[in-house]
Amino acid sequence: MPKIYLASKSPRRQELLKLMGLEYTLYIKDIDESYPESLRANEVAEYIAKKKANAFAVSEEGVIVTADTVVVVDNEILGKPLDADDASAMLRKLSGRKHEVITGVCIVSKEHQVSFSEVTEVHFRTLQDTEIDYYIKNYKPFDKAGAYGIQEWIGVTAITGIVGSYTNVVGLPTEKLYEGLKDFGFFKEGI
Repeated sequence: MPKIYLASKSPRRQELLKLMGLEYTLYIKDIDESYPESLRANEVAEYIAKKKANAFAVSEEGVIVTADTVVVVDNEILGKPLDADDASAMLRKLSGRKHEVITGVCIVSKEHQVSFSEVTEVHFRTLQDTEIDYYIKNYKPFDKAGAYGIQEWIGVTAITGIVGSYTNVVGLPTEKLYEGLKDFGFFKEGI
């Protein structure tokens, strides 16, 4: 079976690969996550995932997996917050509303590249300012698109529903990744 190289600093993505029963090696590199303004909101995450994948040299025996997640509300892309004020502004935008979480994934080997996106709709109840302040102070969501983690306090107390993949909101649509990895020789012998 080929080796998997996960190009992600996200501990959530790392944990999801472990839950899939996959062994991997981390590839860490700082990548510019800018994108052309002409892209539609639903194209940005996949564009950045491809950009990340293209920054790495692929070995003969392995595949590189990259991903990027964005939150979209009113066609506005919410990436990672710059600071507590930015996180607070993002959470206020999401309060009492629905939004989309879009994760783009790229799987690349020497001979082959596959990329895809997954979209999940997330519904938040109305958040009080004290709840937003508490969450930011105690969970420091500065490494998360949209300034929140569904697996954290705010997810279990304020998200009223999702339509689509839970793991996508965590940061990696494992259902689609599983199917995509089959094209690269994984899971041929079953699990």
